[in-house]
Amino acid sequence: MRSIWNGAISFGLVSIPIKLVNATESHSIAFRQIHTEDNGRIRYRKVCELEGREVTQAEIGKAYEDADGTMIPITDDDLTHLHIPTARTIEIVAFVPGDRIDPLQMGSAYYLAAGGAPAAKPYTLLREALKRSNKVAIAKFALRGRERLGMLRVVGDAIAMHGLLWPDEVRAPEGVAPDADVTIRDKELDLADALMDTLGEVDLTDLHDEYREALEEVIAAKASGEAPPEMPEPATGGKVLDLMAALENSVRAARESRGAEPSLGGEAEVRPLPRGRAAPKETGGKKSTSTAKKTAAAKKPAATRKSTSKTAQGTRKTATAKSTTTKTATAKHATTKNATTKNATAKHATAKSTTARSGASAKKTAAKKTASRKRSA
Repeated sequence: MRSIWNGAISFGLVSIPIKLVNATESHSIAFRQIHTEDNGRIRYRKVCELEGREVTQAEIGKAYEDADGTMIPITDDDLTHLHIPTARTIEIVAFVPGDRIDPLQMGSAYYLAAGGAPAAKPYTLLREALKRSNKVAIAKFALRGRERLGMLRVVGDAIAMHGLLWPDEVRAPEGVAPDADVTIRDKELDLADALMDTLGEVDLTDLHDEYREALEEVIAAKASGEAPPEMPEPATGGKVLDLMAALENSVRAARESRGAEPSLGGEAEVRPLPRGRAAPKETGGKKSTSTAKKTAAAKKPAATRKSTSKTAQGTRKTATAKSTTTKTATAKHATTKNATTKNATAKHATAKSTTARSGASAKKTAAKKTASRKRSA
């Protein structure tokens, strides 16, 4: 890694030659300004306001603008006369516990590399002293034309330095916290603790910049002449109406996403807030059978109601078919019975008529025989 500053650490009477190396790097994607009509680059030109012409870098110097707009030139020779004891030295001024440093003060991070073989032993001595004391070193150093405050701590086998803001550069949080009188219940704190326990464990190496990855996909698609991929709509947080319900749902969702049991130590029921409509009151008495049936039917899912309706229709069709069959059979039976009765009656009447005619014939014959015997006598 390329060093950006060379100097030494002043540790009492011990001087440790070091090189300052950037400990972080930015992966953000930078854009250029272009003319949208022809994609031509837009560049800034440095123009002198008095002469109205473009000037070169060699013609540009520094100046301090006074309150009335007056420019006070400051040359490099003027800066060389400044008494900065930390111009090439990181001067350690104190050792304090790490929790004394407010994270609000922490800025850019650097690695301090040993400057050659002679620096190896004092460098290692300072590193091991910081390890054993569990403290950090507060130091002053000068970088890019100004004196700065820094904090030295051990990272692995190296010494890292964090640039710190001066105490008067950190603003007090006045007017930031809510001024309303809020009461937090113990149950709400318990749920918040449960949510923190569930979400608290994470491997920081698994976290990545999803926005940058999506932006790279868009750039790759545009470069290959393809349409940019469609991105999902970002999730929007709704207004929190019921804090307890939101906490319970958050804990449940977090545990389910990690494969844990969704229960919260008891059977919790989250009820939605009423939206201007009063809940129906229970009368305490038993509902009528017809009302209960209607309520049960109304609570059935649509698919169940459809299935029940189809079954009822099928039952009615079957009953109708049976009724038709029964009526047909009854009609046939009645027709057959009537026909049989008529046939029997007709046969009986015919036999009776034949018998009557035979009897009358016999009577006539007998009468003729009687009359014939009488005439013969």
